[in-house]
Amino acid sequence: MAVRHGADGGTAARILDAAERLVQVRGFNGFSYADIAAELGITKAALHYHFASKADLGEALIVRYAERFAGALAAVEAGSATARGKLAGYSRLYLSVLRDQKMCLCGMLAAEYQTLPQPMREAVIGFFNSNESWLSRVLEQGRAERSLRFAGSPRDTARMLISALEGAMLLARPYGDVARFQTAADSLLAGLSAPAAGVAAPPSGDGQAAARRA
Repeated sequence: MAVRHGADGGTAARILDAAERLVQVRGFNGFSYADIAAELGITKAALHYHFASKADLGEALIVRYAERFAGALAAVEAGSATARGKLAGYSRLYLSVLRDQKMCLCGMLAAEYQTLPQPMREAVIGFFNSNESWLSRVLEQGRAERSLRFAGSPRDTARMLISALEGAMLLARPYGDVARFQTAADSLLAGLSAPAAGVAAPPSGDGQAAARRA
């Protein structure tokens, strides 16, 4: 990855900020260096000085986004001792992005995966792998403290959570309806919550029928 921030790190940061907004709204293939240059009032030569190619810029975007997201996860973990609280905090990270009328950067890039340069592909996968690992640990905690219940392994459930939240963001976007995402996320987390101690789970299947007959 050929990236030169030099003494003018402010310009490099502005370039990354502009490119990130464009990716989260249009996708990686939906903008060019000319778009960034016009937005920032700089030359394309200045862009190439800091990021020799668009692939270099894309990889730098993912690295920075992943670092920020890791910091946000650390804050979520520090802010809640319980697994359920951590999952709620994780969901709010997605919600905050959607409220800004954006999409998850790596979610947008995943949709364009086949057209991305190999280093960017690897960075996108690394981002989701890190999320899976964090969620797996939280789910293991929830199972141990009996606040969460789910079938299968924590890893499989973590993958389901990420897929569901990314999908809920995608489907809420054309409606411009944040509440649509919130409802889906709340239902998803409610399905993982174990009933409180001393509270019987609602009957299901034949049990519901029997309850109605009674």
